[in-house]
Amino acid sequence: MALEIIPFDATEFLDTEESQAHLIEDAFESGDAGYIAHALGVVAKARGMSQVARDAGVTREALYKSLSEKGDPKLSTLIGVAAALGYKLTATRVDSDTREDERRSA
Repeated sequence: MALEIIPFDATEFLDTEESQAHLIEDAFESGDAGYIAHALGVVAKARGMSQVARDAGVTREALYKSLSEKGDPKLSTLIGVAAALGYKLTATRVDSDTREDERRSA
């Protein structure tokens, strides 16, 4: 008997704003651009890609492409999607000791 494998769809498990927030926060904390784009894409898909695309001012197709794991969204797209999902991007200054520690661990 063959083993049946079904595709994993993370959106099925991101049915609350809290679970979505955890994914997005983890992605941004990682600093990995691919992970950030992918996480935003998963949350956008969970909330409805068409509506998020309209709210972000981009086409649905462009949103799928830019928010894939290999996507590299323009800053304007990133800001628009973040706003459409209810987030505001901010910058926090990191002290020089923390930056040095991060460089050593990389």
